[in-house]
Amino acid sequence: MDENEFKRRTKQFGLRVIKLACVLPREMPAQVIGKQLLRAATSVGANYRAACRGKSVADVINKLGIVEEEADESVYWLEMLIEADLMPEARLRDLLREANEIVAMTVASIKTLRRGAGCQSKTQNPKSASDVPEHIVTLARRGPRPRPDHHPSA
Repeated sequence: MDENEFKRRTKQFGLRVIKLACVLPREMPAQVIGKQLLRAATSVGANYRAACRGKSVADVINKLGIVEEEADESVYWLEMLIEADLMPEARLRDLLREANEIVAMTVASIKTLRRGAGCQSKTQNPKSASDVPEHIVTLARRGPRPRPDHHPSA
């Protein structure tokens, strides 16, 4: 999966949650959880875009960490809607699966970047490299991007 495909996928996730928020029950608990879910889910795509513009491997890893946190928080709020019987599981199953896949791919990307940057990984068997967006693998191999305002002296 390339950078643009993952950008599209994370944006679509946010858009699907926006549509869900519009049909949530009007009871206060559903509305409060819906607002939390809406904030977290739309943040996933925005923070992924920011990660793609990272100035260094460390910057990209940091921003991808935010993507991971927001996607995982989205999983939590979706589970809350189901477990509180505010929405049927069948209605949220695809969104829940997508959020979990985004978490898994983001974690795999972070691990790949850490290995490429010489950082210690927490596990010895990271997810398959095929699950890592190609541009992340390229960045890990290439190293940090030069800063646009940095001019090496002659």
